[in-house]
Amino acid sequence: MEYLFEYGLFLAKAVTFVAAIVVIIAVGVGAAHKPKSKKGELEVTDLSKQLDDDKNQFLEATLSKDELKQHAKDLKQKVKDTSVKAKTFVIDFKGSIDAHESDALREEISAIINIASKDDRVLVRLESGGGVVHGYGLCASQLQRIKQAGLNLHICVDKIAASGGYMMACIGDKVSCAPFAIIGSIGVIAQLPNFNKILKKNDIDFEQITAGEYKRTVTMFGENTEKAKEKFKQEIEQTHHLFKQYVSQARPELDLETVATGEHWFGIDALDKGLVDEITTSDDVLMELNKTNQLYLVKYQTKKGLSDKIGLAISGAVESVLMRLIDKSNHLFK
Repeated sequence: MEYLFEYGLFLAKAVTFVAAIVVIIAVGVGAAHKPKSKKGELEVTDLSKQLDDDKNQFLEATLSKDELKQHAKDLKQKVKDTSVKAKTFVIDFKGSIDAHESDALREEISAIINIASKDDRVLVRLESGGGVVHGYGLCASQLQRIKQAGLNLHICVDKIAASGGYMMACIGDKVSCAPFAIIGSIGVIAQLPNFNKILKKNDIDFEQITAGEYKRTVTMFGENTEKAKEKFKQEIEQTHHLFKQYVSQARPELDLETVATGEHWFGIDALDKGLVDEITTSDDVLMELNKTNQLYLVKYQTKKGLSDKIGLAISGAVESVLMRLIDKSNHLFK
């Protein structure tokens, strides 16, 4: 009887496991056959309402009843006296090395341009240490569309706008940054390891066939000649020249000989060099704008597919197990 019980329990587990796999496959097949729709959707948040709600909540906790009545009366009168507010559309951009965030940025900017009037403005809270040239070139071009549409563009940097990040920031009609934000790094870098000596040491040949004298200059596995390295340096210099030219067009008053050395500066020094226009945080800028503008946060959210959701679930489970193991090891070594 005990044997039959164990066998029945095993059979039940096996059936459950197989059924779970069948369900996952069915869901995956179903998702694959669904008509493809847009990968994401726009979310619009009323930032003015959030700021006002926070303010009112604080006032309710600190003012007396009479003061609250007077405040409500003053607020009501202010609403009557205020004409239709201009809009400020807020975009958050936190860039990675490959600048894949350009896809969401495109959607956000296109949506804003389609509905904004000439009195509206766009504020971008920018955070990026730069990355690939073509990626950040595209991101900068997306911001340029805002100005081409006749809208005022305000860039706020609380932490960092360096290299490709500054390529984006310099386009702004006004650039604000926090006192210790990292600004600048107008330079270009390219680096790669070379394993040629290791290959030779182990008698491993590396063959590379190209058409065109400069189809490949430096390589990770072949022997890099002085001619190839010189050509590669010329390409880097040309990219730097284009970068400087772009910044100069956006901010013609800059002394490029001083600021385009690849160095970066904290906000206070960046202001002295003309890289930014004022020292303040994005929070202060938004609070001031909220007095005269209606603020909206515009965000393009990408929908997560089944594989993404499963991946997140697995990574979450693995992380949980690792944390438990770490916790147990801490107890063991105490």
